[in-house]
Amino acid sequence: MGNQFDLVIRAGEIIDGKGTPGYTADIGIKDGVIREIGRIGKTGAEEIDASGLLVTPGFVDVHTHYDGQATWDQRMWPSSLHGVTTAIMGNCGVGFAPVRPTDHQRLVELMEGVEDIPGTALHEGLNWNWESFPEYLDALEKSGRDIDVAAQLPHAALRVYVMGERGTYLEQARPDDIAAMRRLAEEAMQAGAIGFSTSRSSNHKAISGEPTPSLRAAENELAGIAQGLADAGKGVLQFISDFGDDLVEEFDMISRVTRLAGRPTSISIAQRHGKPEGWRDLLNRIGEANKQGLEMRAQVAPRPIGILLGLQTSRGPFQNCDSFKAISKLPLQQIVATMRQSGFRQKLLKEAREHPGMSNGHELDYRNVFPLGEQPDYEPSATRSISQIAAAGNRDELEVVYDLLLERDGRALMLMPFANYAYGSLDPTREMLSDAHSIIGLGDGGAHVGAICDASFTTYLLTHWGRDRQAGRFDLPRLVRKLTSETAAAVGLFDRGIIAPGMKADLNVIDFPVLAAEAPYIAFDLPAGGKRLLQGAHGYVATIVSGVPVYRNGASTGHLPGRLVRGAQKGPAGTFTR
Repeated sequence: MGNQFDLVIRAGEIIDGKGTPGYTADIGIKDGVIREIGRIGKTGAEEIDASGLLVTPGFVDVHTHYDGQATWDQRMWPSSLHGVTTAIMGNCGVGFAPVRPTDHQRLVELMEGVEDIPGTALHEGLNWNWESFPEYLDALEKSGRDIDVAAQLPHAALRVYVMGERGTYLEQARPDDIAAMRRLAEEAMQAGAIGFSTSRSSNHKAISGEPTPSLRAAENELAGIAQGLADAGKGVLQFISDFGDDLVEEFDMISRVTRLAGRPTSISIAQRHGKPEGWRDLLNRIGEANKQGLEMRAQVAPRPIGILLGLQTSRGPFQNCDSFKAISKLPLQQIVATMRQSGFRQKLLKEAREHPGMSNGHELDYRNVFPLGEQPDYEPSATRSISQIAAAGNRDELEVVYDLLLERDGRALMLMPFANYAYGSLDPTREMLSDAHSIIGLGDGGAHVGAICDASFTTYLLTHWGRDRQAGRFDLPRLVRKLTSETAAAVGLFDRGIIAPGMKADLNVIDFPVLAAEAPYIAFDLPAGGKRLLQGAHGYVATIVSGVPVYRNGASTGHLPGRLVRGAQKGPAGTFTR
């Protein structure tokens, strides 16, 4: 008769993604779908003994930037190393389609500036065998990957495609421009875009320093694009905004656009260190909007958002010193050997005191810089700051930094939080995580590759908030739900995120007591030898996509069942569950 199942996972504790308590059972998988749950006597062509292990749905990450990487790479690292089985790209209004051949450089410069992805890697990796957004989706569909990806239509690319230089230089859209954007938005949604994203943040700039083209887009332009989604009856909206002094006006505008589209919206929220209580008002307004019938969610992060500083990162305490620049391109071993020479040490410390700060010119406040550690500590106490370490040892801060960065043979890193850590605690983050309308996001997998590595948010949420934190922990089923069914539903993917018969067999088998994110490290594996921060994990016994194990104990199996997801997906009953 042969095997009844392609894969059977036996005797795991199932945390099903619905927030309900765990239970022990087998899972039988056939043709990429969960077919049976219970005590299964039938055999599988492959079997995984999950005794003493957790079995969860695969994680759905709604905020990544693999738009370029997905066209040249089959492995969506680091996200897929942290249990992610579906990654949503095209966030923050940046991406690579639609695009005219004359604008390739423009979009590369924008992605390089906004998301810190090396332009040389993008130029080498992108083959630009598309122009329209549907053609971009077709290009993504041509190769398999370790995990599924879905793409959003980015506002910046759309605006430049329709308006050319007028769009780049922030001119207001004319009625014919808006009509074209509406038509192209509908076309993208019909072709399989998961949604539309836009940025209204002054922090988002091209590598040339020019602001993102969507920065000052007027309401009528956004309304026209929203009508494109309404015309299609598909897609979600994603907004990034500074929400400064005009918070009320800005939020009301987003609410009107959301109502016009008739589609779900998510807004990125974090605790800004310069305005540490501003997030509360925004979160409360999202709650009120939902009471008024709008489907609106807050994308929040489970830990500080911060820059990593090291000898090979794109920013650091010595990166703007001439002596360090002279050795920065050498292999790490030679950098370390040079820095251990007493003469070089004295010279570099003198330069750093004369020109304090990172490569972008901002002076470092060492009260807000912490050693990350080999076992990363993302909620360090004030006594762990470089400033406090120096004071306790009656030492100079820069000397402490110098010695610290030479640890682990030069691979040691420091964390400089710029969001979610204004009070030196994650208590405000806990409030955000507790909110009924928040979902996990902002991990930025594939982006900020030389300074930030937050694709491990998934692992951190489970370990820190479900196991390690001394106070304020959440129960594990609730945390799993936040990584699975909640994020999947937020983008209309109702075929995944829950362990139940008929659902897509995207799963993680986890050794929870040993689950941990490892220390980030620099790898030179982007096209043209470009560098990026990567971060592994241990404790993922298996990550399974469409019923196929793609990772076993952190190592790739070589299987690539991941595919492009075209738009919202129906649940096992054949209808959308919304």
